Amino acid sequence: MAVSTVSDADGFWSSMKKAYGRLPREAKWSVAVASTDGTRAVNVIVHDSIEGVRAFFEQHASPYATTEYFEADAANAVGLPG
Repeated sequence: MAVSTVSDADGFWSSMKKAYGRLPREAKWSVAVASTDGTRAVNVIVHDSIEGVRAFFEQHASPYATTEYFEADAANAVGLPG
């Protein structure tokens, strides 16, 4: 999970749309959602490495947001992709 505090919503989502088209083959982008005021975003990317997600995501998000990365607790989650 990538949880972002967004400073430039237009720049952030424009960059996320470009990033989606450049997603590595071994990764799957399951969810991208923003708060109604645009200051927070949650992205769920399925990949075998949190560091791989961080490296990919930071290339696109870092000019527009500060992001924290977490591995999802799949055993206690509801609705995560299989």
